[in-house]
Amino acid sequence: METSLHRQLKALYCTEASSQEVRVDGFRIDAVVRGRLIEIQQGSLGALRDKVRTLLDNYDVTVVKPLVARKLLVRRKRAGGAVLSTRYSPRRETVADVFSDLVHFVGVFPHPRLTLEVVLTLQEEHRAPARKRHWRGPDFKVLDRMLVGVESRVTLKDSQDLASFLPSTLSEVFSTAEIAREAALPRWLAQKMAYCLRKTGAIDVAGKRGNAWLYQRAAG
Repeated sequence: METSLHRQLKALYCTEASSQEVRVDGFRIDAVVRGRLIEIQQGSLGALRDKVRTLLDNYDVTVVKPLVARKLLVRRKRAGGAVLSTRYSPRRETVADVFSDLVHFVGVFPHPRLTLEVVLTLQEEHRAPARKRHWRGPDFKVLDRMLVGVESRVTLKDSQDLASFLPSTLSEVFSTAEIAREAALPRWLAQKMAYCLRKTGAIDVAGKRGNAWLYQRAAG
């Protein structure tokens, strides 16, 4: 079922209801604006990979990836029921978190006809107790997610846009540990960033230091 967040983001990018949820070459597209196809992707970018690759043969495409800068968790007794509690989630995403998903999309991005727009959102997530909890699963179900505001948007079009995430304080040759330290990122995310940058030609492998791969910015 479509969330309020998805509907609100569609309206943000396309004000004409008649240009939303249209069919293009057999695909359902979230919106079409001046000939450009707009896809809002809350889930994995990898799920869009084949669809976008096919559409790029004939169309300009913008993929909108919302991240959560701040989320208010609203716990309800049941759907439409009384609010039991509210609290902010401790998880706060930054634009760099896009690399955790981009690793599944670098087979398509970058492309001359493709734009990836990362939107840092303020959200509310409404929950209710789960009727039956699966083993090790959450004790709640998500009723809806809603857009409260937009903190910022970052547009990515090519490998140099990705390379701009590298801290300027890095030495000429660097490891993912150094990316993590200088960018204040967890090591696992720095590793995903390096993977995306290498796959898109923004950085090159420069050797090894012990068991750690070393990288350098690509010439030009």
